[in-house]
Amino acid sequence: MEIVSINIGRRRRLEGRSFNGETGIFKEPVTGPVEVGELGLESDVVIDTKHHGGPDQAVYVYRREDYDWWSLELGRTLGAGTFGENLTLAGLPAPGAAIGSRLIFDSVVLEATAPRIPCNTLATRMDDVGFVKRFMQAGRPGFYCRVIQPGWLRRGERFELQAYAGDPVTTVEMFEAWHRKLGVEELRRFLSVPIDLRSRAYLEGKLAQAGN
Repeated sequence: MEIVSINIGRRRRLEGRSFNGETGIFKEPVTGPVEVGELGLESDVVIDTKHHGGPDQAVYVYRREDYDWWSLELGRTLGAGTFGENLTLAGLPAPGAAIGSRLIFDSVVLEATAPRIPCNTLATRMDDVGFVKRFMQAGRPGFYCRVIQPGWLRRGERFELQAYAGDPVTTVEMFEAWHRKLGVEELRRFLSVPIDLRSRAYLEGKLAQAGN
């Protein structure tokens, strides 16, 4: 397993039918080593801090294997960073990782916290008003991580995947459940793992509505 590309976002204007404004979704590969801190990669831009970024969504990861799938699906090659990920990785065994599992690099340790939920910014980025639905149906969301140990990352660096010791709730499982009604036991199960704060607040609200 290794880093294929490290991608940094710059502030950029994006205009379309479903989004009009500034965004940091356009990530460009960099060649040199990049410092990783509590809030993510040095110099990476996050514009919509209400819905993105922060300590629990500091780094967004996407698999090269899923880009290969999308390239066949769309009939064109998609380069690293197209979906706005910070790290394009090769070798992860599945599209999703268990919440709480860790990616162990030479000096950096990341912990999976949540799936990426697509929004209109992504649809506009892809110049396809129906892309949010298409992304949801594909079941290849990538996932966010918190930074357990800061340090430096380099393209080509290898890493290990450390399994979560508890209930293996995967990011794809949460992704597929996001827009459907959840039962009390399922909500409690999702809340039992170290998910990100935004997801936790959302799921706790659903659990409260269920009268528990």
